[in-house]
Amino acid sequence: MDVVEKTGKTVEDAVRAALAELGVSRDEVEVEVLESSKSSILGLFGGRDAKVRVTVKEAPAPEPEEAVEEPAEAPELPEEPAEPIAEKEPAEDREADLVATGAAAREFLEKIFGAMGMDLIIEKFINRREGEVVLKIHGEGIGVLIGKHGQTLDALQYLTNLAGNKGRKTWNRVILDAENYRERRRQTLERLAKNLADRVRRTHKKAMLEPMNPYERKIVHMSLQNDPAITTYSEGEEPYRKVVIDLK
Repeated sequence: MDVVEKTGKTVEDAVRAALAELGVSRDEVEVEVLESSKSSILGLFGGRDAKVRVTVKEAPAPEPEEAVEEPAEAPELPEEPAEPIAEKEPAEDREADLVATGAAAREFLEKIFGAMGMDLIIEKFINRREGEVVLKIHGEGIGVLIGKHGQTLDALQYLTNLAGNKGRKTWNRVILDAENYRERRRQTLERLAKNLADRVRRTHKKAMLEPMNPYERKIVHMSLQNDPAITTYSEGEEPYRKVVIDLK
């Protein structure tokens, strides 16, 4: 039986890392949450990462085949109903769930900012293609919410995910952005990845980036995935996992 333990900023991130290592899908495993951060205002500025134990389910043993005597004549098939039975579209439930998650997450942020005495604007967007909620924050003094390399923003995003998904059966990812920081950070990481890839080609020595969260590591991997001479992979354990750029 394959079992791994992983940590991450969120339970979802930890489970995703475990699935990637095991090479299986979500419905093939059982997830046990070992640790989770406390949902508190003080947690904005640092908290304990989520930790999960993921176990691959055992495949059920095949049932013995029984000999079945074929009938002399094929039985008559029942007639098809004149009209198909109407079923509720799953997309409608998914849409409503995303909207509800976004509303709860926004309300949580408004309470946090009110307690901090900050007058900020929160825009809510539903990304239907990715199945996630995006909250964009605007206003003065926004830098304190971002922190070094977005660490404070990531911590606040973690708490917002907990608040938005509280009591829900389906986990909907909530992305938090402040004055377009995520996009600017993405562009910076893509430039850095390409510059390091050029250096690796010249020197034939691999390059290792600083520890990053799963979202930022994915940006680096994606930016170099079509480079015919370069490969990327991750090393280490969360929260110190790093991307390595090397020659193929």
